[in-house]
Amino acid sequence: MTVVGVDVATAGVRAFAVGDDGSVRATASASLPAPVRDESGRSEQDARSWWPAVEAVLRRVTAEAGPVRAVAVSATSGTIVAVDDRGEPLGPALMYDDRRGADDNAKAAAVGAQRWRELGMSVSPTAALGRINWLRRAFPDAAGVRHTPDLIGEKLLGRPVATDSSHALKSGYDPLREEWAAEVFDFGVDWLPEVVRPTTVLGELPRAVAGLPRGCLVVAGMTDGCAGQLATGAVTPGRFVGILGTTYVLKGVTEQLVRDPSGAMYSHRHPDGWWLPGGASNTGGEAVAGASDLSALDEAAARLGPARVVAYPLKRSGERFPFVTPNARGFVLGEPRDEVELHRARLEGVAFIERLALERLRELGVPVSGPLVAAGGGSRSPLWTRIRATVTGMELRVSPQAETGYGAAMLAAAAVLPGGLTEAAEMISGEETLIEPDPAERDALEENYQRFKGELKSRGWI
Repeated sequence: MTVVGVDVATAGVRAFAVGDDGSVRATASASLPAPVRDESGRSEQDARSWWPAVEAVLRRVTAEAGPVRAVAVSATSGTIVAVDDRGEPLGPALMYDDRRGADDNAKAAAVGAQRWRELGMSVSPTAALGRINWLRRAFPDAAGVRHTPDLIGEKLLGRPVATDSSHALKSGYDPLREEWAAEVFDFGVDWLPEVVRPTTVLGELPRAVAGLPRGCLVVAGMTDGCAGQLATGAVTPGRFVGILGTTYVLKGVTEQLVRDPSGAMYSHRHPDGWWLPGGASNTGGEAVAGASDLSALDEAAARLGPARVVAYPLKRSGERFPFVTPNARGFVLGEPRDEVELHRARLEGVAFIERLALERLRELGVPVSGPLVAAGGGSRSPLWTRIRATVTGMELRVSPQAETGYGAAMLAAAAVLPGGLTEAAEMISGEETLIEPDPAERDALEENYQRFKGELKSRGWI
């Protein structure tokens, strides 16, 4: 059996053909036009570019991997477009960070306050539900609104398809009651797509399309963040993954809905009815971005040992997880002796954010069973991963997979395997690395963490 997962990201599309042994049989990628952004808060992309790119990568992977049993699509959370009665875009897609619905979102936050409290989530200025209201006014004759995977699904099946509850979450869908939050829209919800759980079969191809055979199943996917989590194998309650990319993201699985009064963490619905709580920091790998030779710095920082200075390496303004502070700014306590010590302090600072996030989970009553899965580009640094293990006091299992497209392929496989997503996770292949805390550095890093946490408290951020 071969399944295909498609990742429609901001910069491009990537497809993974995965065999029943978990091996990647083929991959292909294609670029997309860069989003148009300006200071007014506009962020848009030509939605007509999505299907040609998806079609191209599908033809390439199917030519190499052979017949495909099922396909699923994942994309950025909250990217939407208004369409006509043929499913064709009426204008550019409004991207996940477009702010033209900010006023509508503020209104929706107030009108639906009780619902959001029950869901343990907040409505941000960039939430898609406000932009849906904006699109309804901008395109009053539109047939409806589509998320990225909905548009691709319609191209594959030749008819409108349901959206999945993951992509619909920030569009105003309530995964607890399994309904649209009708009270926050300026129109009837009949303009919105039907919603199903991820891994639901949306239909069978009535004809061969883009190299996919007739009868191939089109399966409801999940957002890029959720699919990336699933690709690491964190699919059952108690399992969590720390994804260290440009920013740091902590995501996991719980049996019950986790409600965070601070709004720092929110939950998607797991395909099997569990919950996927998580949050994203504004710091992470970008803390060391721009360094001329990271490997050399890592080697020198490893020889140096724990820094004497403490850093919160936030390069932008404001923090959103594990605490919400719009006016947060990065800082360094003390004067680093050189570039190496500053580099080491930055690595430690991101690890401190990870520990603070894990502590926040435990405060909310969320059990976290080890080892903690580590994924993302930053997890390829042995030094950084060892620091994270020592700071958190947990073993870290470096995942061989963390690609959104691979996670989408798992969702496709879950639709045809008797054991669903749990069985699909057993397919994951690749060599894992287990990193244990370093006893020699534990005390020094604990002291640095307490200084870090004390500084956050003194500034009123936690």
